[in-house]
Amino acid sequence: MPNILDEIVAAKRIELAESKTQISVADLESAATNQPRPLNLSGALLGGGVRLIAEVKKASPSRGLLMPDFDHVKLAETYARNGAAAISCLTDLRFQGELGFLQQIKETGASQRAPVMRKDFIFDPYQVIETRAAGSDAMLLIVAILEPTQLKELLDAAQEYWMQCLVEVHDEEELETAVEAGAEIIGINNRDLRTFTTDLSVTERLAPLVPRGKQIVSESGIFTRDHLRQMNKVRVNAVLVGEALVTAPDVGEKVRELTGQKAPTT
Repeated sequence: MPNILDEIVAAKRIELAESKTQISVADLESAATNQPRPLNLSGALLGGGVRLIAEVKKASPSRGLLMPDFDHVKLAETYARNGAAAISCLTDLRFQGELGFLQQIKETGASQRAPVMRKDFIFDPYQVIETRAAGSDAMLLIVAILEPTQLKELLDAAQEYWMQCLVEVHDEEELETAVEAGAEIIGINNRDLRTFTTDLSVTERLAPLVPRGKQIVSESGIFTRDHLRQMNKVRVNAVLVGEALVTAPDVGEKVRELTGQKAPTT
């Protein structure tokens, strides 16, 4: 069986090499330092119950186009108005994402007070600076594509720009690597990125192994309020949801269903 994750990373390396020829590190650093201080992701995930990180997602490699009338700014605004604690923005081309989507969400203020996280396949310090230069408050790091030394280097680089990282794991070994590197927000992906199969029991198995004091985010396969109750039983602080939201007939209503919020007043 082909390793889908390896294919994605190989494509990303080519894309990154092209980016480096177009924008210098110095120019990115200048743009990054001119950004306002990022919003605090871990603070947004505090509180009772399971918080929602809502994902701006147009398509997936397995299912193709998910939202034909996709409008990233409007979507982020809908998420924030209806109770999402934070917003994840897919910026990988394979998912029909763009870093410009995230930049526009931040520039227009569509996310309101919700931190915005870049979700991509990040393995190079250049991408960290690029992420902050676009205005992102936080970013995803995937342990499966990183050596332990790389993970620590990227966490340190993010900290230089006051960004927090959601560090994603899928098994016990990756969890140990994340904790040893100093990750504070642990994302448990119920989807195996090598095969794209999904199983919520991954979170149920790994969450009890996460040291106290760390925040836990369950990712993938979350579709209903019952799923949030299931995650709450294993000390999960938040869930990251994309497909269930962008395929819903009424996105705002689906966000409120998952967050338990009432309809906003106009």
